[in-house]
Amino acid sequence: MAELDTLRQWVADSDNIVFFGGAGCSTESGIPDFRSTDGLYHQQYDYPPETILSHSFYERNREEFWRFYRSRMLYLDAQPNAAHRKLAQWEAEGKLRAVITQNIDGLHQKAGSQNVLELHGSVLRNHCERCGRFYGVERILESQGVPRCQCGGTIKPDVVLYEESLDQDILERAVAAIAAAEVLIIGGTSLAVYPAAGLVRFYRGNKLVVINKTALPSAGADLTIQGAIGEVLGRL
Repeated sequence: MAELDTLRQWVADSDNIVFFGGAGCSTESGIPDFRSTDGLYHQQYDYPPETILSHSFYERNREEFWRFYRSRMLYLDAQPNAAHRKLAQWEAEGKLRAVITQNIDGLHQKAGSQNVLELHGSVLRNHCERCGRFYGVERILESQGVPRCQCGGTIKPDVVLYEESLDQDILERAVAAIAAAEVLIIGGTSLAVYPAAGLVRFYRGNKLVVINKTALPSAGADLTIQGAIGEVLGRL
């Protein structure tokens, strides 16, 4: 496959690769995405997932939010797949500078990646809204209803909900990494979620790689490979 050979050569020649990944990186680990045929948007709930996972819904209906969150957002038994492992390998070899992810599952770190910029936060981290005390995901699993802190305050997941702003520091670091990258690999994302998807415009190089199950004709890629991200990277 000529495209795979080209990607293999670009990776071999570079020590400044940045990866930008979406839900497709996690679906191969058994975590459903929202927008695919069998994703959360195509399942039946009292409210659409996008509504439940919004800041306004969280504020007015926390019991229902947490019921959905515990049952549909936590996949703690999921394991890294070939994509996560390859990216961690490249970082260890000094080739990959950063992983920028829209996912909230922590699988990149589980695979061994160190410099991971989580645009939408992580289900593994939670904080009390009153005193700021940190809680791991275990506290969420062992609690019922709305989880409470020792101080009596409510615990909130460190996940960016709809209607909430992205962390400005993470955003700036992502922009800097993309702007400085020699090779930018976009994998497993439809580039449909903004403002994260808009980060691609900061890339200034000529080795923009898009790897996705479905074609993304508007991405303006220098190299396009249609296929599952884990399968593709696993062949490198």
